[in-house]
This record gives sequence, C-alpha cells and structure tokens, in this order.
Amino acid sequence: MVLLLELKGVHFLLTYRCDLECDHCFVWGSPKAKGVFTIKQIKNVLSETKKLETVSYIAIEGGEPFLYYPIMVKTAEEASALGFRVEILSNCYWATTPEDAIEWLAPVAKAKGAIGVSSDFYHGDDWATNEAKNAIIAAKALNLKVGINTVKNPTAELPNPPAEIEGVKIGALWEIMYRGRAATKLIEKANKKPWREFTKCPYENFAKQERVHIDPFGYVHACQGIAVGNAWQKPFSKIIQEYSPYENPILEPLVSGGPVALIEKFSLPHDEAYADACHLCYAARIMLRNKYPEVLTPDQMYGELE
Repeated sequence: MVLLLELKGVHFLLTYRCDLECDHCFVWGSPKAKGVFTIKQIKNVLSETKKLETVSYIAIEGGEPFLYYPIMVKTAEEASALGFRVEILSNCYWATTPEDAIEWLAPVAKAKGAIGVSSDFYHGDDWATNEAKNAIIAAKALNLKVGINTVKNPTAELPNPPAEIEGVKIGALWEIMYRGRAATKLIEKANKKPWREFTKCPYENFAKQERVHIDPFGYVHACQGIAVGNAWQKPFSKIIQEYSPYENPILEPLVSGGPVALIEKFSLPHDEAYADACHLCYAARIMLRNKYPEVLTPDQMYGELE
C-alpha cells in the first residue's frame, strides 16, 4: 500500500565528517568520516522537494555542516530562494569570538535561516561552551533565530544545567538515543528495561512520515540507517510519492509493533533488557544488515568505517 505523505521537512546530512567524535552520536560523526554533498546534488534534491508541494522546511545537519561552509551557505541560500524555512544545526566550533561568529553567521541570517546550537558536556567541559555563548551572542546581534540543543549525560554526576545561555532558554534536555556510537560507548551505564516494553518507536511515525533525512551518498532515511531509496538512482520526489512502510521489510514490523515486532518477525536472538527502543531496534538491525543491505545502509550509520 502506497501512502500519500504530506512530508513537512527534509534534513540534509550535509556530511558525516565532524571535528568531534562524541560518544552519543548516532550517525558516527568523526574527523575520519567521509562524504559531502555537491552543489549540483543539493540543487537536484531541493528541486525535487519543491515538486512535493508539502515541505515547509529544510534542515542542514551533519556531522558538522560548517566544515563545508561554502556548500552549507549555498544550500541555505538555494532553499530560502525556493521558499523553504531553513534550520542549521552546529556545535559552533567556529565561534571563537562573538565578532568572528557574526562573520560566520551573516550569510545564514541573509538566507533567513535559524541556527540550532549544540551545547552540553558531550561538546565541551560545561553545559554552556564558550563557542555556544559566542554563537548565541552573534545570532542575537544579527536578529537570527537561535535555539539550544542539550543532551542528557548519564555517565557522570553533573551540576544541573542553567535555565538559559546568553538569554536563550535551554528548555527540556534531549534524551540519549542508544543507537550508533551511543549503543557502543554509553550502554554499560544506561538503565535498562525489559525488551518487551519497546512496542513503539518514540521518535518516528512511519505510517505518517513527516520528515526524512538524505545523506551525501543519496540514501533517503525514514530513520537514520533505514533507507527507503537512493536519490542518485531514482528521483527524490518519486521515492517520497512511492513511499510505503508496509512494503519495507524493516519498517513494516516497526509500524505494527515497534522494535519488539522486528525481533519477533525474524526470530532474532536478544537480551532480556535494553536501554530504550532505539537500542533494541539498532541491535536487531545490525543482525539483519547482511539480509537487507540496501535498506540497512550505509556502513557509516553502523560504525563499520571506524
């Protein structure tokens, strides 16, 4: 059954490369990671996205998108020119001073973008890194919309996070998703629950998909590491128009009963307890990669390049 999706957002994983190698990263970003979009590929995907007539925003993520600054800026400009709202997520390594950060962010402000600042103990030695502070000061000076993304850290006793950084509220802390590198680096200290509790994906509604990620290799992800097509092999708009989770061997059980159903469908061996739904799902997917290499891809998402 093909669904008529009303996709709202397309997230560009502009690159898997990152200047950091955070333990909680579920796309295994690192300085060693490879892959980046070309401007031609970006224009193609944006043009295809416009055909859908339902998408309202474009997110630019990584890895660390500022590592390929001209390509990132061009993506923001092209997306804005097509009428999309633009969001960029960064660890702000580049914000060495408020004055310098203004120079980095000025083209983003011109493209009417917004900046999401990652700031926590994974990205520095405090909840509020100096780089985050500088980026927020610069964004406010440019009247650029800015938000803060802060992830819980279960590995140490830490002070409570501040209510705000440079006048911008932090809000609720993000839960760790125990997939990718987190499923390797952080799992020992995680609290676990019985595996049968994970009967639903808490982050994606695959039957009513509202966003997808697309990476530099062309893979279109319903969830990072679960591909529903490749935009270098089939037009992106056609992939979305033909989207059917019920015909995807991995998504079908996830829709019907979450990670538990994925385990049961393939009679997979499993532990009695897992940190969260992502942990159980990721463990199952690793066991199924050889069977479904075109769906459970690319290698980057499963740490096979490290």
